[in-house]
Amino acid sequence: MVDGIMKKYPEDMIIHILLRLPIKFIFRFKCVSKTFYTLIQSSYFINIHYNHTLTSTYDNILLKRSCKEDIERYKAVFSFISSDDEDNLNSVYPDLDVPNLLRVTSVTSDKLIDSNHGLIALMEHRTTILFNISTRNYRHLPPSPFQIPKGFYQSIKSGGFGYDSVVNDFKVFRISEVYTEDRYGYPEDGETQVEVYELGIDIWRKLDNVDQELPILFWLNSSMSYMGAYHWIASVAGANIILCFDMTTEIFRNIEMPNTSKYLKGTLYSLQLLNESLSLLCYPCLASGTDPTTDLMEIWIMKDYNIYESWIRKYTIIGLPTENPLVVWKDYILLFQSNSGYLISYDLKQDEIKELNILGCQKSMRAIIYKEFLTPIQRQS
Repeated sequence: MVDGIMKKYPEDMIIHILLRLPIKFIFRFKCVSKTFYTLIQSSYFINIHYNHTLTSTYDNILLKRSCKEDIERYKAVFSFISSDDEDNLNSVYPDLDVPNLLRVTSVTSDKLIDSNHGLIALMEHRTTILFNISTRNYRHLPPSPFQIPKGFYQSIKSGGFGYDSVVNDFKVFRISEVYTEDRYGYPEDGETQVEVYELGIDIWRKLDNVDQELPILFWLNSSMSYMGAYHWIASVAGANIILCFDMTTEIFRNIEMPNTSKYLKGTLYSLQLLNESLSLLCYPCLASGTDPTTDLMEIWIMKDYNIYESWIRKYTIIGLPTENPLVVWKDYILLFQSNSGYLISYDLKQDEIKELNILGCQKSMRAIIYKEFLTPIQRQS
């Protein structure tokens, strides 16, 4: 009967109907007919679905958090969050346990990275898991095969994930320093090493001729994928900059940061996406004893990408105590984790703050905005 429907109605009409269904309902059609299964699995339909979803305004929040199960054991979960007409945030799907995660230290040191193509990466220093959250498929990447020579040490500085539109593939990369130690145990003779993994061919490789004068990177510094490049907050000659890695050319470059406020006992930065533009949050380090009732948070937007003169200060906020900004949603809802571990939303337009009934270990929350794509990925059991 189902195949009869396919014969009775044009394929374009069937696709038109499928595109308006959530992915969980599209997947049900895969089970009722070989014809539907073939259509939904085809690259033709996946590409049409991608382009349709990309232009839609509907999106959700993916929240990763960790919960303590006993003294030495933690459980990481993904939570799926959306909002009603009054911007009240609620879970829209049951929580999903994160597989193969990882070590206890991952509770506060992992990275959740969006590629804007349906795949996300959850990274530790030496472990990366790629997910398509919509299809529930994932891949635990093989470890880097490159060995450090005897007598040398490796310090992994940072990592990233993104999409190369030229080769139509996803790339994971790690930046590390390989060095020796002097007779007193201090590092010397350091050399920058960049390792790149390409998903489509399942191979790690090293980059040649890496600039040895890369800015200073730290694993926990804010970073994000945007405009075909990966971006980090980095430091050079005592000043902060935005370091970029082009996913296609695999060349590094710098973007100058705006002239933000500086706080006496420490200034922190977070890269965000706001109004479809690269944005920067600047805020005081609360742990250093600053006063959240008087110190400011600034939000800057780069209206024209890679044009320094296009930086504008969009918001100045007083009295918002956070050291863990997560994401800006709908261009005016800032999510962050409180010191007590709860998820907090702050309305940038209405100056309203809400504590949500979502709890995780301190500094364990990560969040991205995601849309439901059918981007295929090999599933691992």
